Amino acid sequence: MKVFYGSVINPDNLTLYKASSNSLLAVNSEGNIEWIVHDIQDFMVQETLLQHGCVDVELVALKDGQFIMPGFIDTHTHAPQLPNIGTGAQYELLDWLNTITFPMEAKFADNSFAESAYPGVVRRTINTGTTTCCYYGSLHLGSTKVLADVVHSLGQRAFVGKCNMDRNSPSYYKEESPETSLRDTKSLIAYINTLDAGPAGIPLVRPIITPRFAISCSNPLLAELGKLASSDPSLHIQTHISENKSEVTFTKSLFPECNSYAAVYDSFKLLRRNTILAHAVHLEDGEIDLIKERDAGISHCPTSNFHLNSGVAPVGKYLDKGIKVGLGTDVSGGYSPSMLNAIRNASIASKICVMQADDSKSSGQYKDKQLSVASLLYLATLGGARVCDLEDRVGSFAPGKCFDALIVDVRNVTGNPCLWGVDVGPEMTTSLDTMLERFIFCGDDRNISSVYVQGRRIGGASR
Repeated sequence: MKVFYGSVINPDNLTLYKASSNSLLAVNSEGNIEWIVHDIQDFMVQETLLQHGCVDVELVALKDGQFIMPGFIDTHTHAPQLPNIGTGAQYELLDWLNTITFPMEAKFADNSFAESAYPGVVRRTINTGTTTCCYYGSLHLGSTKVLADVVHSLGQRAFVGKCNMDRNSPSYYKEESPETSLRDTKSLIAYINTLDAGPAGIPLVRPIITPRFAISCSNPLLAELGKLASSDPSLHIQTHISENKSEVTFTKSLFPECNSYAAVYDSFKLLRRNTILAHAVHLEDGEIDLIKERDAGISHCPTSNFHLNSGVAPVGKYLDKGIKVGLGTDVSGGYSPSMLNAIRNASIASKICVMQADDSKSSGQYKDKQLSVASLLYLATLGGARVCDLEDRVGSFAPGKCFDALIVDVRNVTGNPCLWGVDVGPEMTTSLDTMLERFIFCGDDRNISSVYVQGRRIGGASR
């Protein structure tokens, strides 16, 4: 048993999080949360431990200026794109794919290249505080197996998928046929399912069906992927939707029998509770209703949407509809693997919606409203867990849930010049709420002291 003693931040919903000082949080040998109690003064710690039957425990006492919070959940990123991060800002989506992205992803045909690149990709993602990540691999079976192996060996919780793309892609980066794509997808699923589960018997790495987007998948391929999904309702699905106006127009021309982009996925039975739709910048009202009806989730990727000039997703409108929304970094359309960057750009995107709003037509709790700190925290944690259909396991702290967590340190000793710490002098006091807000808007990986997944420390600045 390991017991943490200190300040705890715990998201509750879009409008509320709990900030508790002097808390005891117990984690059992399987990496699950056993119990939590709050407002325990120093002299009450030992008595409280004895009351819970804890005699021989490892007590981890946090310092002033440190707090525990749930780990970040990145609902959309591309592992083979991190090597070309920060390039191609002059392009919009379709030109960016052909000029910057596909040439890089094609290099992962070489498994040795994947073996050299992916450890750094995953370590960087972990050290920025991402405990659960939805990874797109390349279209290659071999290198995507390498990605799954790396994620598994480093202890991150993740979904790993091989891209399906058999048309409208360069000749050097396109699958031979729907049959080849489906065969390799099934092989990857079978391979990932053989990876050892963690101490709690719950697999940390899980397969996910990954049609890149409707443009890159032929009708026969989408049909076969839909059948594969129907054969196993537990299989997750991830894809892109309505990221760029040109993409939407092209998609509609390829599927004239469907009345919308979302209807394309729905017609092939790929729109359901555990479907993750990235971007959703230009959804029509009928699509929003359909996504809500199917209980699919949206991955809001504001950094990428800004960087590739795609637009601003009206996330508040989706939240008012009750649609599940999380955040994604979308590397390398997004130029940072850090969810803190995604959080900040989500805040800016919501403010742009406010500035562009017609006040006479603005109604609802979230539409055309600025996202609060509570909302931003929720989207990056528990909201992402709901999008991934994992809210019963991760995203917040409660007895029985997995201990996927960050120890955050906002003291000056971390060396972050942008974060005004709590140890600047006796005349300045800093509340836990202020520490959270400063971390969100000024923090970086130097302030993430430890990263835990399933109770095991796998990264962080102090590791």
